[in-house]
Amino acid sequence: MEEVVLRLEELLFPAVADIAVLSVDVEMEKVRLDAQCTTAGAACPDCGACSNRVHSSYPRLLADVPSAGRSVVVQLRVRRFRCRNTECPRRTFVEQMPGLTRRHGQRTERLRSTLTSVGLALAGRAGARLAAVLGMSISRSTILRPVDVLPELEVPTPRVVGVDEYATRKGRHYGTVLVDVETRRPIDLLPDREASSLAVWLAQRPGVEVICRDRAPFFAEDAAAGAPQAVQVADRWHLWHNLSEAAERAVAQHRHCLRALIPAVPDPEPEHASERKPSSSPWPTGHRFAERTRTKHAIIHALLAAGHSKRSVARQLGMSQNTVLRFSRADKPEDLFDGQWQNRTSVLDEYKIYLDDRWTEGCTNAWKLWEEIVPLGYKGSYQRVRAYLYKKRTSPQPVAARPPSPRTVAGWVLRRPETLTELEQLQLKTVRTHCPELDALTRHVRSFAVMLTDRQGERLPDWLDAVIAGLTLPWNSGVVEGHVNRIKMLKRQMFGRAGFDLLRKRVLLA
Repeated sequence: MEEVVLRLEELLFPAVADIAVLSVDVEMEKVRLDAQCTTAGAACPDCGACSNRVHSSYPRLLADVPSAGRSVVVQLRVRRFRCRNTECPRRTFVEQMPGLTRRHGQRTERLRSTLTSVGLALAGRAGARLAAVLGMSISRSTILRPVDVLPELEVPTPRVVGVDEYATRKGRHYGTVLVDVETRRPIDLLPDREASSLAVWLAQRPGVEVICRDRAPFFAEDAAAGAPQAVQVADRWHLWHNLSEAAERAVAQHRHCLRALIPAVPDPEPEHASERKPSSSPWPTGHRFAERTRTKHAIIHALLAAGHSKRSVARQLGMSQNTVLRFSRADKPEDLFDGQWQNRTSVLDEYKIYLDDRWTEGCTNAWKLWEEIVPLGYKGSYQRVRAYLYKKRTSPQPVAARPPSPRTVAGWVLRRPETLTELEQLQLKTVRTHCPELDALTRHVRSFAVMLTDRQGERLPDWLDAVIAGLTLPWNSGVVEGHVNRIKMLKRQMFGRAGFDLLRKRVLLA
């Protein structure tokens, strides 16, 4: 019988010593364990003196981790001892079992640890729902209490720190996340991105040698003030992203040069001299999309002329800031009629220019043209090619491909030349031939891309210290961006209701 009890104790409490299981009562939904401590005495929590003088005893009910879907309750018989130290202010004390109980605790330590892990992973409501499924009934507030009392994470001063911002309320309130780039672990969260916060944090850690950051000026100022000895590294991804946006804006300013890709199509001769020439606008007057665009364009430009900011205009009209920005950049509403709003994109779009060229040369056989564009990368059907040529043949107005969008051409400029298809290389060459500005842009972008990928930062002027570091040193902020996305997930998981302290615990301790 003694061997059976020993095996049962080792099975039920493998990490707890000096415990005896007296009985096990298994019910339909609950398992009840009666146990007691087998030590002769205990140490006083105040003075540390050992005592074996028993004052009294009483049972404690402790919730334990569930077993086979049943909730487990441990009825532990604990003893109250008299302290033998006459100078100790504590006259009596209750024994505690390391690994099983703590003072005033109603749960075992392993159940508390399990609930803490659930709270760190899922927070309140979601954590309480999962705990109920696992057989641990607990409220959404109670599951957060063990998370709140977790000790602060003690980490050594990192050598390479990544810094980035995260939004607690996008567009209004931001915090700062700091990551140890070498271990790829978050080490701290700051409640704001003020100039003093990061500088103070860095000043308290003089061992920081490298700071990876984006191009935000306040991060550069904070890093210089708090850690003047550290090398600042501008992130390569942000450099390329900024270059991409600048390249797209430059191509958009020269969108008229993209018309060189479209072959000239003669207008059809009118049957009567009095017949009015068709409008050059892709959307005729009276078209509902055209009229709506013209109205929005007039309202936005009127508000901007009255002194309203773009953010204010977006808020008044219920639009996104990107939409207001696009309308504000267009001098006239016809500039917005790029064809992408009135028709869905098609797999044939990038091959229409080739088909128009071959049509102009006199080739009107749909099957032959389909066979020619398949080796160029076309993956659509023959019927789509035939329908496009049928429309060219039967439409009273000329049907031709529209110029590619500035974003498409910017993509050709930014991509590696060897990844472009033969048709894309031909079209980019045509654009560069007809527009010296876009040709210069392409040369500059590709030259910068070589420096970026091969880390040849020494080719830049000396005053671009952070950029040179970003192009020559192996450090970058990629790991920081990953943790920023993780913070976004945690915020959405908590429906934006969690405070900074809970968010910080979940980010640093999970």
